[in-house]
Amino acid sequence: MEVAVIKYNAGNICSVDYALKRLGVEAVITADESTLRAADRVIFPGVGEAETTMNFLRAGGMDKLIKDLKQPVLGICLGMQLMCRHSEEGDVEGLGIFDAGVKRFVSLKPAEKVPHMGWNTIKQTESALFKGFTKGEYVYFVHSYYVPLNNSTAAVTDYILPFSAALHKDNFYATQFHPEKSGSVGERILQNFLTL
Repeated sequence: MEVAVIKYNAGNICSVDYALKRLGVEAVITADESTLRAADRVIFPGVGEAETTMNFLRAGGMDKLIKDLKQPVLGICLGMQLMCRHSEEGDVEGLGIFDAGVKRFVSLKPAEKVPHMGWNTIKQTESALFKGFTKGEYVYFVHSYYVPLNNSTAAVTDYILPFSAALHKDNFYATQFHPEKSGSVGERILQNFLTL
């Protein structure tokens, strides 16, 4: 199986690569269009700032390419947010794969710090990404922006308010949390993605 990790102006690509290696998968990290189109699975990871990253993707035509991919695609953290219609971070238009806007957390309580960082539970739907899961699994988050609940929500987490911990539409899957940093739970999610 050929797994491609999109190489672009964002961090966390190496962590995803290491997580795949632990599953016995040698991924190719690439921005090459033909390689990405030919891959069996594509992962769109990211840690960074939305406006800068979208500008980088548009400059190289990657925005059109990602939307056009036909195989299963997994967006992670910033990757998930950029797959949405719009982000308040930089007031930027996203890829529009998911019909949802990305909002900034507003905390009214001292205990609810922003960014949301650390382990939290998810309440998942029947999405194939969560095959074999029980309720209340813990995963790892680091983010200041969130996607509200919408028709593509595949998992929910409650921090400050309930928000989309995962999204799914057609061949596009996405997680706000980091499966590559979520221990055995994250490994199961990645394995489920690889065996869709």
